[in-house]
Amino acid sequence: MSSLVIYHSIRDSLPQQPGVYKYFDIDNNLLYIGKAKNLKKRIASYFTKEHDNNRLRRLVHLIAKIDYTIVDTENDALLLENILIKKQQPKYNILLKDDKTYPYLCIKNEDFPRVFVTRNKLNDGSLYLGPFLSVDKLRTTLELIKHLFTTRTCNLVLSQKNIKTKKFKVCLEYHIGNCKGPCAGLQTVSQYQEDIQQIINIFKGKYGSVIEYLTSIMNTYAVNLKFELAATFKSHIDNIRDLQSRTTIVSQTLEDVDVFAHANLENKLFINYFSVSGGCIVQTRMLELTKQLDETEEEIRIFAIHELRLQNGSEAKEIVTTTALNYPDTSIKITIPKAGDKKKLIDLATKNVLYYKQQYIQSQQAREAHSTFQDILKTIQKDFRLSELPLHIECFDNSNFQGDDAVSALVVFRNAKPSKKDYRIFNVKTVQGPNDYATMEEVVYRRYKRMIDENQKLPQLIIIDGGKGQLNSAMISIEKLGLRGKVTVCSIAKQLEEIYFPEDPIPLHIDKKSISLKVIQQLRNEAHRFGITRHRTKRDKNTLQTALTAIEGVGKKTAELLLIHFKSVKKIKKATLQEFETVLGKSRAEKVFIKLRETKQ
Repeated sequence: MSSLVIYHSIRDSLPQQPGVYKYFDIDNNLLYIGKAKNLKKRIASYFTKEHDNNRLRRLVHLIAKIDYTIVDTENDALLLENILIKKQQPKYNILLKDDKTYPYLCIKNEDFPRVFVTRNKLNDGSLYLGPFLSVDKLRTTLELIKHLFTTRTCNLVLSQKNIKTKKFKVCLEYHIGNCKGPCAGLQTVSQYQEDIQQIINIFKGKYGSVIEYLTSIMNTYAVNLKFELAATFKSHIDNIRDLQSRTTIVSQTLEDVDVFAHANLENKLFINYFSVSGGCIVQTRMLELTKQLDETEEEIRIFAIHELRLQNGSEAKEIVTTTALNYPDTSIKITIPKAGDKKKLIDLATKNVLYYKQQYIQSQQAREAHSTFQDILKTIQKDFRLSELPLHIECFDNSNFQGDDAVSALVVFRNAKPSKKDYRIFNVKTVQGPNDYATMEEVVYRRYKRMIDENQKLPQLIIIDGGKGQLNSAMISIEKLGLRGKVTVCSIAKQLEEIYFPEDPIPLHIDKKSISLKVIQQLRNEAHRFGITRHRTKRDKNTLQTALTAIEGVGKKTAELLLIHFKSVKKIKKATLQEFETVLGKSRAEKVFIKLRETKQ
């Protein structure tokens, strides 16, 4: 099954919410992990756009399965994407495999620790808080905090020996109030470490203890009638309260837990699993289980939880879930949270499992609607006297302007719907002048000669846009290839919508209200649209090349160079003088630019 078919099967059920999506190949190997502000739009962009990048086209071609996880915010999606990429190392992800992707706050392992932002997390005994989503927001927060709890910015070795021997003197930072002078013994280790602890509390989200600490200082100033200083600390407390709350994706209060949410539907049970390690979601899974006998819901949940933990190699000693569970391993703690970070995680898992359940219901409804498409094919089979269902139909249409730039369009319908990835354009090679019949003979022969050579399965029905003349020309090629009797070929005349078959002088008139005729008309119109579009592109390209080569100093190679660089005629016409100069140099660029401006006018 092609990646486009797989996308279309889930397109209507994709959520318009933030999240992370995963692409797998036919062997269930993880290809790519991405984030999205809107999952529906982001996933659609892979399948509804033409991609210039060969690697991206290859990725889309390999997709055999699409999974996704819903989160609350775009920031949550960004961080979860980063964590999953580092954990699972997908083949097609490049930018986020390095641990340096996001910034950390480093508190050095020293008596008087330096505090700074870094992307290089080392195993040096220092404390690293993060990762954080935005380096700008991290720096802004750190600047605010340093006004409250001053820390040194120098790289001096502040050993007790150096301080006692008065090796250092205070610098400008001390005099302007950004440092309390630990280098000169003006601040003790315990006083400095108290400020460091408050910084750690802020970045771990323990705002209550920080506010309590600042409030005690504010009250002390107020009691001593130092109201201006008290007001300053009141302002600091207000700023701390305004700091953004922590994300559900990263939690400094959680260690290793497994999170499971479930949803029932008749004989189905859906399980969503989050593996949390070090406060981060490092794995997400969704299971769909079918009740085979009379198993209870709890039995199935225990089976699923055990299997997911086994597959993930989980050693977590706590399971977070929504309802009570008599898990056989009594060393595992079962938690049903009512508030806090665990409640946020179980709510997120529940949101995902309920959405998956809804998607399943919609897919079941789509399968029921599949019978409608079968009815359409059966009607076409009956009206066109076919021996089998026309799962694959092809239609040809020629397009030229006074015999120049002749092209022939081929469109393909599979299961009564357009299969645009199979559309083809044939540039006519052997025909000179406006000869529609010879053109049809050439392109039909080329199309099915190649399909035979490549052992491709032939269509059940071939439609020729035109009357008896075009049909007869097509049949010449069908005869040469030995396909007469093996495929059904007919033509549709534009005026009266008459259907002609080979060697049958009387046309077939299908009921104007018939779904068969509507599908054939759609095929014919799509072939005409596709052919005209490509013909105009070719004509414009040739016209432009002629206009370019007419310029003194510009030859065929220069014209081709421009087309290669700018990719299309449209982009060449819109290019600026500076863009031309990068390709042609200043002198030729001016000539081309002026000539094209004259052509536009």
